[in-house]
Amino acid sequence: MAMSNEEIIVPKRARYQGNSSADASFRRSQPHGPVIDQDGREIPAETFRPQFQGFRPQFQGFRFDFGNSAANPFANLTREQRLARLEAIAKLLDIAFILPGTNIRYGIDGIIGLIPVVGDIIATALSLWLVREARALGAPWHVTARMLGNVAIQGVVGAVPVAGDAFDVLFRANMRNARMLRRWLDRQPR
Repeated sequence: MAMSNEEIIVPKRARYQGNSSADASFRRSQPHGPVIDQDGREIPAETFRPQFQGFRPQFQGFRFDFGNSAANPFANLTREQRLARLEAIAKLLDIAFILPGTNIRYGIDGIIGLIPVVGDIIATALSLWLVREARALGAPWHVTARMLGNVAIQGVVGAVPVAGDAFDVLFRANMRNARMLRRWLDRQPR
């Protein structure tokens, strides 16, 4: 037994009352009250309402205000927050998963590396992003040079079809780089 559009749109309470005014009021009802974001600030209603020109709705640009939000991934982070983000990404790339039945840990880097050529390029680019973040944290040239060396070893050896993927899983260049950066930052005065 198929349902009509009317049965789907109108709730049972209004449909079975037989009251056409209840049905009409349900269709006319609009949400009321302010829309509040996760930080408790009110979002102006005009950012949600379309402006009709003819029959084609043209929406005003809805903007996400990341500038004042605590959930902004692009905000000015403290040094510790940036380092925690860098370490979390390194763990995701190198040791996020466990091979069932063993204690061998691997990450997204090992999975991406299985794709010939393109996967190795993507994995190396992600590792280079971590080195760039380390440089942005103020790591000196000798630390970033060692980090680049780890990425180069992983990139060159990882290009070998099967043995390179196994080497990527075991070498864990991103974790080495995160550890190296953490050691350097711990020695620095605050």
